[in-house]
Amino acid sequence: MTSQKKYKIGFWISTGLLTALMLLSVGNYFFNYTEISKAFQSFGYPTYIIYPLAVLKLLGVAAIWSRFQSVVTEWAYAGFFFNFTLAFFAHLMIGDGQQFGALIALILLLTSRFTSGKAFNS
Repeated sequence: MTSQKKYKIGFWISTGLLTALMLLSVGNYFFNYTEISKAFQSFGYPTYIIYPLAVLKLLGVAAIWSRFQSVVTEWAYAGFFFNFTLAFFAHLMIGDGQQFGALIALILLLTSRFTSGKAFNS
């Protein structure tokens, strides 16, 4: 198996898992709004960002999968990076023990990003 094929497999797996995680998150934002708004309030975040954040997560996943324009894809990766990093520290600072989901998302994101560069830019 060539190294490029290994990178492609890594990309598909990590991006697929990241997509599943984001779809679960978006579904939670739309269908469990009451609980999510309580969590956002506990962080000190305004609740009016819940729906826009859900839509942006969907757009980010679409941008990563489409790979039609590298600038858009890079912005999606950057947006997710900041979102997951800030989520990790927000959960860590309030001590609710939920920071591991953000850490897993960050690992999947970084794996997706770096394997995509090796798999598709050769």
